[in-house]
Amino acid sequence: MKFILAKKLGMSQVFDKNGKVTVVTLVEAGPCPVVQIKTEDKDGYNAVQLGFGYRKAKNISKAQKGHLKKASQKEIRYLREFEVEETKDYKIGDSISVESFKEGDDITVTGISKGKGFQGVIKRHGFKGSDATHGTKHTERAPGSIGSAFPERVWKGRKMAGRMGSDRKTIKGLKIVKVDKENNLLAILGAVPGNKGTLLLIKG
Repeated sequence: MKFILAKKLGMSQVFDKNGKVTVVTLVEAGPCPVVQIKTEDKDGYNAVQLGFGYRKAKNISKAQKGHLKKASQKEIRYLREFEVEETKDYKIGDSISVESFKEGDDITVTGISKGKGFQGVIKRHGFKGSDATHGTKHTERAPGSIGSAFPERVWKGRKMAGRMGSDRKTIKGLKIVKVDKENNLLAILGAVPGNKGTLLLIKG
């Protein structure tokens, strides 16, 4: 199983030998040090914890500093876990880089989608809306009826206006188009969740 942490850089284009253009997302992936290894005997499951990125020491809690000190690491910004079947192939202090991936690999990417703020039902849920004529006034984008005489309350889960976006999204079936080992870059076919700078979890 392959996995790595990455940062979204933005969209770009790649041309093949025949001049055909392919839309890709560029991400900066790793290098990610192995900070902790969790085992089923001790923790109840097998997992590998990776670190990615750096920040100022003053912004790191004492508890996290102690945790990083055990792995001989300092000022790591992100810590994320990946469940694995066996942990014998990993050890604390190892570094995982883009070299573990190659062109054509199928991957799954997880990230936090773009936040859209407070949105109405048409944009948020795809409602059709009311007619623009025939007596409609000020309610073209209104949700319409949200209940009835019974049970005299709004059912939980009713599709209404509210906060949209900023959700954890997982996109499967993506492919790696190009690997730049020198600059720790991956070119992924299509789009991935989030704004520029979003943390991504990539599994192969």
